[in-house]
Amino acid sequence: MGRIFDRFAKRTIKCLDGVWKMRVDSENVGINEKWYESMPEGRNTSVPSVWATHKDLFTYEGAVWYEKDFYFDGGCLFLSFGAVMTEADVWFDGNYLGNHYGGFCEFDFKIDDLTAGFHKITVRVDNHFDAYSIPQAHVDWYHHGGIIRSVYAHKLDGVAIISNKFDYALSQDLSSADCSFEIELYNTKDNATETAITVKIGETAYSERVTINAREYKQVSVSGIKLENIKLWDIGKGNLYTVTTSTDDDVLYDRVGFRRIEVKDNKILLNGNEVEIMGVNRHEEHPELGFAFPHSLMDRDIALITEMGCNFIRGSHYPNTHEFIDMLDERGIMFWSEIPIWGCGFSEQALGEQKVVHRGLEMHREMLKYYYNHASIVMWGMHNEILANTKAGYDMSKLYYEFLKTNGGNRLVVYASHIPSSDISLEFTDVICLNQYLGWYIGDLNSWQGMLDRFSARQKELGLDDKPIIMSEFGAAAIYGCHDDDDFLWTEEYQAKLISHCLELFHSYPNVIGSLIWQFADARTSKESGISRARRFNNKGLVNEYRKPKLAYFAAQKCFKKFADKKSE
Repeated sequence: MGRIFDRFAKRTIKCLDGVWKMRVDSENVGINEKWYESMPEGRNTSVPSVWATHKDLFTYEGAVWYEKDFYFDGGCLFLSFGAVMTEADVWFDGNYLGNHYGGFCEFDFKIDDLTAGFHKITVRVDNHFDAYSIPQAHVDWYHHGGIIRSVYAHKLDGVAIISNKFDYALSQDLSSADCSFEIELYNTKDNATETAITVKIGETAYSERVTINAREYKQVSVSGIKLENIKLWDIGKGNLYTVTTSTDDDVLYDRVGFRRIEVKDNKILLNGNEVEIMGVNRHEEHPELGFAFPHSLMDRDIALITEMGCNFIRGSHYPNTHEFIDMLDERGIMFWSEIPIWGCGFSEQALGEQKVVHRGLEMHREMLKYYYNHASIVMWGMHNEILANTKAGYDMSKLYYEFLKTNGGNRLVVYASHIPSSDISLEFTDVICLNQYLGWYIGDLNSWQGMLDRFSARQKELGLDDKPIIMSEFGAAAIYGCHDDDDFLWTEEYQAKLISHCLELFHSYPNVIGSLIWQFADARTSKESGISRARRFNNKGLVNEYRKPKLAYFAAQKCFKKFADKKSE
């Protein structure tokens, strides 16, 4: 499913990207008129893409129908969608398969006993907002709609492998690991079947025979595989191991890494070594392509980010594509993955709505299901800038934190707070992450020291002074090419001055163990953006939307190099 390496050795997989038919349903009549049986004439569009690439749909929010005919040579079909913005209802040959809510995570359907021939997929895509939407209507990115990631048709034969979740426990000296696997199988046959199930990692393999009933899903647990003399995944060292999972009929590959992330003595330790976080927030968005972000630009982004000296990227504010995280896995770059609960749009009432809470929990569940094996993901992000000073925010934070700590593996669980003086939920984060924009929206550069001093005192009063701090968002907007001798707002000079000032302060302040600049690249924002979003962009990027560096990029690069050189002394 959209990876940078081949995941399957035996099964036949057809990529359904390319030209699809599309019909706008602005009057919301498609279901009543049974467009899933025969969609009216529309236009051609590309998948993956966002519908804003059609000029007349640039600001459209609502329902759009997609249709694709393709040939399948019969048997069991496993239909996989990389992501659809935001809600999808799916039909196959006019028969309803189901619904999926949430725009940035994959989902799939299985269909047995198909005859060979041409078949039709119909998808109703809806990106409108209501009281229960995640995210809410007010967001600081552009709310695109469409089938934004690839669609695949897998043919499953015999006993097929649906997934393999990898876990491990490192020895105290980090030289060996006890590995375990949770493997999900499906028997496509109409009779009970016995098969060998084999798992191999490195040169070590385990095999047993299992019996699975007709058309049954079965979970198989494998443990007791021990690897010695392992090479650790680390910053700049993407030491990855191939895991091969096989049945008599199917072979699944994945790439995993061994590392230990923990908080100890006010520090983040990776493999027992203190880590200084130097990174950026990144939207996976392009002004022409929206969220349908191509592989070549992912590679370019990573090159610019690493050349700046970063060791960490926050995926703001949603799960990023597997291809991008695959690249981080193999290059040894840490990643923070979160779901799109961007709090400024959520009232206290909305945060307390059970439908909202449940949708968020399901998004976390999906993120863990599909992204669990990525070594580079060292943090799960619960939410961003919610009203964590209310009971509803507290209850949501507690629920998500406990779920992710129980089920999320060796990761830190965090959220980003914009209300350090009143947040009552900080016990539910492994690292205190603060978003502040002093020197831009309020205050000036001299305001930062006082803010940190006041929060440090409050942190001690709360009994949370054992938690390290990451300055998870800060920055100033600058229009690319806007220069002046004086430090005026919106100039590249002022942005560079603020970034330099903040980085120097943060990386010398007790308890602050790193920073994530907002943001890597200018990104299109919501159409109700106001005067603080010139050009309808959030212009706080260190590079512009076409990845042209501003002066702040080089200011950050200079600081990060200084910090790295000091650490290596």
